[in-house]
Amino acid sequence: MPDYPQSITPVNHMEPVPRRVRALLGGQVVLDTSRAVYLWEWAPYPQFYIPAEDVDPAVLVVSDEPHKGSRGSYRRVGLRVGEITKAAAGRLYTDDSLPGLSGLLRLDWDAVDSWFEEDEEVFVHPRNPYARVDAVRSTRSVRVEVDGVVLAESGAPVMVFETGLPTRYYLNRTEVDFTHLRPSDTRTACPYKGRTTGYWNVETLGRTYPDLAWSYDFPTRQLLPIAGLISFYNEKVDIFLNGQPVDRPITHFS
Repeated sequence: MPDYPQSITPVNHMEPVPRRVRALLGGQVVLDTSRAVYLWEWAPYPQFYIPAEDVDPAVLVVSDEPHKGSRGSYRRVGLRVGEITKAAAGRLYTDDSLPGLSGLLRLDWDAVDSWFEEDEEVFVHPRNPYARVDAVRSTRSVRVEVDGVVLAESGAPVMVFETGLPTRYYLNRTEVDFTHLRPSDTRTACPYKGRTTGYWNVETLGRTYPDLAWSYDFPTRQLLPIAGLISFYNEKVDIFLNGQPVDRPITHFS
C-alpha cells in the first residue's frame, strides 16, 4: 500500500464548477461559462463538461451521426475559427446518456490553445477540488543516488505533498552535483505548479538516464517555495530520508 494519500473520488462523480471557465482558440474565446460541471473520468482528477449553449455557436460544428459510449449517446463535435479547424474536438452528450450529461459538451483539452479558471491559465487538466498540493520546508536530510553515485544531498529540502502522488523533494541547486546532469529539451506542465523551465538527463558509470530531474523557475504562486529548486523522480532514483531508504513508488508524474 502506498505511503501517501490516494485519490478516492469515484469514476463518473459529478459536481458543479464554482469558477468561471473560458477557452481560447486562435486568439478567440470559444467558450465562456459559469455553469461548467466537473466529471471524474478517472479518480485522480476531473474534466470540464460545458453546457453547449455556452460555446460560441459560430465556431461549433456538430455531427449528425450518433455514437454510443460508456457514458451514453453523443455526437462528435469540431471547432472552426478562421482557418483553424479541429475536426475531432470532443463530444456533445444527448438525452440517452448518464443523468445530468444531456446537453453537456466535453472538449479534448488540446482541442483549444488555452484554458482559464477565472483569469488564471490552467495547464494539462482542471485542478481537482478535492486535492491538496502543499510545498513545505523541512530540515530532514535527503540524499539522492543513482547506481550508488550521489546526485544531491540536502539538509533543507522543500517537500511537495500532492494528493495521489508520492512526496517530491525539491533541493537547492548548490546541493546538486551537476557533473552528472546534462540539460534536456523536455518541458512539461502541471495544473498546480505551472510549466517546467528545465529538465536534466543523468549520466553515471557510462549509463544515461533520461529526464530524471526537473525545475520550475516560475511556479504558480501557491508553489513559490519550489522556485528554482530541483527535484528527481522518486520512481527512478534511490532516495534516502534521514538516512533511511524511501521505497520507489509506481506512479510517474512530476
